[in-house]
Amino acid sequence: MSKTIKASLSQIDKVVEYLHQSLPDNAIVFLRGDLASGKTTLTQAIAKYKGISSDVTSPTFSLQHCYGDGLYHYDLYRITHDEFMQMGLFEEFEKSGWHLVEWGSDELKEFLDSVGYDTFIVSITPSDDARIYEVV
Repeated sequence: MSKTIKASLSQIDKVVEYLHQSLPDNAIVFLRGDLASGKTTLTQAIAKYKGISSDVTSPTFSLQHCYGDGLYHYDLYRITHDEFMQMGLFEEFEKSGWHLVEWGSDELKEFLDSVGYDTFIVSITPSDDARIYEVV
């Protein structure tokens, strides 16, 4: 699967709809992009699509937020792969649903792939008044 979608903020539902049609019910999605590229904004749109009404914010200081049943959001900016594993956060991926990971390392993705998880990458790049979302 590989798809590139250019969408403005008002068109972000196109991206979310594609993800819902293309990804399995249980998936780990690495959100890649520079600071302020729109990773948390995409997470907010996914939560809205799933009917989650609570505030969705980046879990920068808590590392993980859980939104209802089946939506998990991680921010791994400040921790290494080894620290992540030592904290036992890896076990969280056993929970059913979508796990959206900001700042996840290549090492973590390779490990998850090697143990059989369904992993995907959404790379977000600003482009004028829109974003380019590359889903792999």
